[in-house]
Amino acid sequence: MKNKLIVTLTTVKGSRQYTLNQVARVLVPAFLLMAVLSFFVSNALLVKTTDDLSILEEDHQLLADQYETVLGTQQLYVSELNQLSSTLELLQQENYRIGELNASLDESLGGLESMLGLPASDSYTPEQAEVLKATAAQRLFLLHNIPNGVPIQGTRMSDRFGMRTHPVTRKRSMHNGVDFAASRGTDVYATADGVVEFSGRQSGFGKLVIMQHSFGFKTYFAHLDKLNVEAGDLVAKGQLIAQSGNSGRSTGPHLHYEIRRLYTAIDPAPFLKWNIANFDTIFTDVTSVKWASLRKMYPLNQAAVQLPSSLKETDSPET
Repeated sequence: MKNKLIVTLTTVKGSRQYTLNQVARVLVPAFLLMAVLSFFVSNALLVKTTDDLSILEEDHQLLADQYETVLGTQQLYVSELNQLSSTLELLQQENYRIGELNASLDESLGGLESMLGLPASDSYTPEQAEVLKATAAQRLFLLHNIPNGVPIQGTRMSDRFGMRTHPVTRKRSMHNGVDFAASRGTDVYATADGVVEFSGRQSGFGKLVIMQHSFGFKTYFAHLDKLNVEAGDLVAKGQLIAQSGNSGRSTGPHLHYEIRRLYTAIDPAPFLKWNIANFDTIFTDVTSVKWASLRKMYPLNQAAVQLPSSLKETDSPET
């Protein structure tokens, strides 16, 4: 009799015996079934886990992308904020600079007002500034075209306009200009823009320069030593035109200076002191000129003036 392994199961209902083969025939299929089930379940779990892992990886990548986007946006915001801060700082500097310019402009306009002899203002609008500039430009235009200022520097006036005893003839006669005592060779300058009508020698006047200016004015420079301009030359105010001397009918080195308008001699004295600050004075000091007609051409700020008849020109040589 072969040896057999017998398994005995005892219950309240009795005992039953099973051989190993019988147990194996039951357990092996059960084991195989469990193994198969475990395989499929494991595969299913593995697939699900793999899917979940892929989803997690995708979520991770999405979060990483979103993080980079947020980080980039934040950096952009920081960059824009820095740029805005720089722009604000520039605007503040520009505003400060504009404030300084406005203050400087107000100061300049105040100086211009003072120079023009106008009442001072506390502040200036763009319209006021334009009026001031236009007024200054107009005055400068007329001061460049009508004789004004002295024709020779560093000298004294030795004889005035009017009736006098002629120093050579010893007779009473009209002196049509003013004389400036000056050493020979002292520079003589044009008192307004114009054109040279005559440059040469003329009896009595000696070496003479005659200039034509706007609005019918002429200037005469006599008893010169050297002539620096020729007839037909265009000359600017302040340009060197000659040097003083003692030529012609003269008792000593000096400059004889005349202003004429429409061939009539005018006292040069008011024109010698006429400038941009006392601009209006010429219209009342010189009554022999019909300023009203000039006023129609230019809106001059002048007082009403009386206009007596003009004096007639005398062409006799002066000293």
